[in-house]
Amino acid sequence: MEGKAIIFSAPSGAGKTTIVHSLLDRIPSLRFSISATTRSKRSTEIDGRDYHFLSLEDFQEKKQSGELLEWEEVYQDTFYGTLNSEVERIWSEGNHVIFDVDVKGGKRLKEIFKSKAVSIFIRVKSEEVLRERLTIRNTESEEVLNIRVNKAAEEMKEEVHFDKVVLNENLDEAISQAEVIVKSFIAN
Repeated sequence: MEGKAIIFSAPSGAGKTTIVHSLLDRIPSLRFSISATTRSKRSTEIDGRDYHFLSLEDFQEKKQSGELLEWEEVYQDTFYGTLNSEVERIWSEGNHVIFDVDVKGGKRLKEIFKSKAVSIFIRVKSEEVLRERLTIRNTESEEVLNIRVNKAAEEMKEEVHFDKVVLNENLDEAISQAEVIVKSFIAN
């Protein structure tokens, strides 16, 4: 079995991480690509499970040495990227890799993997829905919240660059729709 790449992208707060984790539970051949980041770890996150938390210096070093398949400075001095070793490990184990990445990273991964990948954009009905979801999360200051919402508004325009779009108005329906897309892609 040749490994495939399943790429999920969305504006912050659209629910992509919840959908990705649900698919990991439902589709046994999927394995999560743990992204590297320079952002601070949230209290609920575990290094090596949720992200590979790196210092800015370590991230820059990996970037320079070619250890990152793709990377993006999502906010000033806050980088996210995909380690080559993550994808190679998952494929060598005979599984498919699933990504939970920002919109620019999703577009870049699709360019890299081409027909070996399906890119799926998770959208919400409106900017107001995103603001509400991010506010409920209560993980950011008001200033950071405003930055995320403004960035999300721009990212929502990018859905045209993805293979599939799933509206997350009802989470169970969105998960089911995403599951159909992924299973169909893997089967072909």
